[in-house]
Amino acid sequence: MKKTKSDYLYVGAQGFLFLLYVIPAQIMSFSSHTFFTILGIALLVLGIVISFISILQLNTNLSPFPTPVYGSKLIDVGLYKYIRHPIYTGILCIMFGYGIYEASGYKLLVTLILWILFFFKSRYEEEKLAIRFPKYAEYKKRTGRFFPKF
Repeated sequence: MKKTKSDYLYVGAQGFLFLLYVIPAQIMSFSSHTFFTILGIALLVLGIVISFISILQLNTNLSPFPTPVYGSKLIDVGLYKYIRHPIYTGILCIMFGYGIYEASGYKLLVTLILWILFFFKSRYEEEKLAIRFPKYAEYKKRTGRFFPKF
């Protein structure tokens, strides 16, 4: 499928939010308890593991753009058996975990905005995937967007 202007806008907005996240802003800091420090580290590590495994499982289908890669296949095994967008989940866990670890309301706010962007980006991506893969609607019913369905 051919990339559209929306593909570039979503990736550009995502990159901009990543850039905002790494700015060492001291605004909106809060005091943190040891429990939250440990929770932040745990989420960070979980996010790294989820991202790494998801990238390996996606393999040659990997692209930062929402439009599927030419010749791609629908991956519905591994983490993708439970979550439609585990890379987004991993990124959100990493950023949320580090924001908690750093006790940075600023980083948590940027992560929340990124979550909203990922919601709309994944919705757009799923429209494209449904066109590319006739079985996508069935896959979508049994899996969660960012977290497993219970």
